[in-house]
Amino acid sequence: MKILVTGGTVFASRYTAEYFAGKGHEVYVLNRGSKPQSPNVRHICADRYALGDTLKQHRFDAVLDVTSYNENDVRTLNEALGDFGSYIFISSSAVYPETLPQPFREDMECGANSIWGAYGTNKLAAENWLREHVPSAYILRPPYLYGAMNNLYREAFVFECAEGKVPFYVPKDGSMRLQFFNIADLCRFMELLLVQKPEQRVFNVGNPETVDINEWVRLCYGVIGREPELRYVGADVPQRSYFPFYDYEYVLDVTAMSAIMPRVMSLGAGLRGAYEWYSVHSDLIVRKPLVDFIAANLR
Repeated sequence: MKILVTGGTVFASRYTAEYFAGKGHEVYVLNRGSKPQSPNVRHICADRYALGDTLKQHRFDAVLDVTSYNENDVRTLNEALGDFGSYIFISSSAVYPETLPQPFREDMECGANSIWGAYGTNKLAAENWLREHVPSAYILRPPYLYGAMNNLYREAFVFECAEGKVPFYVPKDGSMRLQFFNIADLCRFMELLLVQKPEQRVFNVGNPETVDINEWVRLCYGVIGREPELRYVGADVPQRSYFPFYDYEYVLDVTAMSAIMPRVMSLGAGLRGAYEWYSVHSDLIVRKPLVDFIAANLR
């Protein structure tokens, strides 16, 4: 297939481009050329908000829109495209209001989420535009993505703490549940959609099983053969000051995804792959001042 991937320079979009190029597809990436490009892809160097006729000379079998965040993003891209086949938009679980009963299902009414704010409402606006103008588009709603090429300070932060042999500070009692999805599984599911073309258009995606914070930290430390010394922090300390995730527990119902892709990577295996990438590319991590806050306020 001839495939267009938006972005293609960091984490989800870069992994997606390299995944499909590795499968033998003719992959094009659309970005401004401000970062090094992946090998084995074709670079369309352009500002996505000023594309003109840049894309109309191509007929893409699939458009994998990994980097759109709002209605304007999807609208300007689609208006700039010529003819294309399938369209897949990576949305977010943030489109579900936190007040809904859990697990969240695809048929629930979406709306504002007070935790995610504008990020969620902007993703929902993008979804709504696609539903009206590109009704054949697939919309995927993942939880926390992780894995190789993740430059966000999430599992990388825990890896750093494990390497430094320092205690790990856990919110409250560590029982808050987290749901993850490996970037490789996201790509596998997109691949299945392009082949099978199911009638359902909106899918929650993610690991069927959740883990609590304690389990997640132990798995991250276990990747390098260490056991964490867990220290628990009271609710009076803002969680995001010392921990990578919001104080927000949610679960997605991924029954429809599992019917198409029954097997997903175990969290342990996925974290091992994440650490292999991190150990070589730790300089690419976008760090937050979590360590500084811990040193100044918790130790």
